[in-house]
Amino acid sequence: MSKVAVIMGSTSDLPVMQEAVDILKGFDIPVDVDIVSAHRTPEKLFEFGKNAHKNGYSVIIAGAGGAAHLPGMVASLSPLPVIGVPVKSSNSIDGWDSVLSILQMPGGVPVATVALNGAKNAGILAAQIIGSSDQCVMDKIEVYKQGLKEKVIKGAEEVRNKK
Repeated sequence: MSKVAVIMGSTSDLPVMQEAVDILKGFDIPVDVDIVSAHRTPEKLFEFGKNAHKNGYSVIIAGAGGAAHLPGMVASLSPLPVIGVPVKSSNSIDGWDSVLSILQMPGGVPVATVALNGAKNAGILAAQIIGSSDQCVMDKIEVYKQGLKEKVIKGAEEVRNKK
């Protein structure tokens, strides 16, 4: 079974990143969570990035605020797909510094980037990546998406009936 690593730069990122963990658990995808600071624990970052694929991970979700080097640095070290989650932090410039730090990667070092604080979408994207080669996960994604559709249809019906 494929598993996902959800890493972040500090414990203050956990409330945002928990949404990725929750969605992955909802799809029954094993997930490991850790703090890996690009600036405060660079040795841990290098060890994690170089060995993530050897440790059974299929996808890495990396959340970071401020300068947000974590997703890009992990992507530079790992052959795995990396999904970056820009986190609006206390030292952030409205989150734009994080968005641009993760989004503007040089050619050859891609990081799939979701919206500011968009960890839920990062979890869904990781599940879709895994689902491309795991029919059981794909089936769960299809059920999830059907649920989204049904929720919108029900909401539209409720709005029309309140006239």
